[in-house]
Amino acid sequence: MPDCPRQADKPKIAISACLLGASVRYNGGHKESHLCSQVLSEFFEFVPLCPEVAIGLGTPREPIRLVGDPRQPRAVGSVDQAMDVTQALADYGQRMACELDSLCGYIFMQKSPSCGLERVKVYQDHGRPAELSGRGIHAQAFCSRHPDLPVEEDGRLNDPVLRENFLTRVFAYSAWQHVLEQGLTRRRLTDFHARYKYLLMAHNPVQYKALGNLLGSMGKSDPAHVGPRYFSQLMAALKKCATRRTHTNVLQHISGYLKQAISADDKQEMQHLISQYRHGVVPLVVPLTLLKHHLRQHPDPYIAQQVYLQPHPESLSLRNAL
Repeated sequence: MPDCPRQADKPKIAISACLLGASVRYNGGHKESHLCSQVLSEFFEFVPLCPEVAIGLGTPREPIRLVGDPRQPRAVGSVDQAMDVTQALADYGQRMACELDSLCGYIFMQKSPSCGLERVKVYQDHGRPAELSGRGIHAQAFCSRHPDLPVEEDGRLNDPVLRENFLTRVFAYSAWQHVLEQGLTRRRLTDFHARYKYLLMAHNPVQYKALGNLLGSMGKSDPAHVGPRYFSQLMAALKKCATRRTHTNVLQHISGYLKQAISADDKQEMQHLISQYRHGVVPLVVPLTLLKHHLRQHPDPYIAQQVYLQPHPESLSLRNAL
């Protein structure tokens, strides 16, 4: 994978327009995210969306809020509840989900009655929010059409673990799209799984075995039927954040390929750094860097293809804080 993708190679991510600095909020302002507009924009092609402006609400405007049943809320004006934009937001979300079929992810504005993914306040008749929170109307409509699409809220991306997890899934989604563009065959499906073996093991060891069994029992089944089921389970598995324990397990597995190639002192150093990582002394990038060094000196064709070693561009430095 190239360290800085060319424009044509950049995965597409939809994003709430206010996060890129567009003055589209109800008060005429924005919520620019430096991470998104200055850092991630080098690696992704952003598709900015503002559902509230898109359905004809002006800027500035009366803010909307969710009311009623948290499981099926309505979006109405915070002052004039006769202004009900629920259906308009839902229709826009479904239309964008159909039109933007080449996306690899979506970054939503948190707590927004149109775009929030979770913890959006839903107000009751007495003016207080319900105990249960809701999801923005546009976000719900969009995500219901693309249940496997990696989605995240801007605030959660400030957590290095959640950020790395989201972007890992974005690049996996993009890689799967490339497989589909080439045409899904049994060989391409099994090759894809082989490349994701250790990444899956780090995120969800149980699901890694289940997916291996799924492909192992594929037989003469049409990959067009097995593929979507496989990929849906893969994305669900990758959504689980890897831990120091599971990363350590993968590092030990991969280092095992070097046991006949490197000296006793090198093996001891490798084990020492893996142990330091396991106990939180050093970040993941430290043992990984040494492991990659030895693999360059003693290459193994199976390990060389493993996405785990570089699931995203190195210059994003995502593993420096894990």
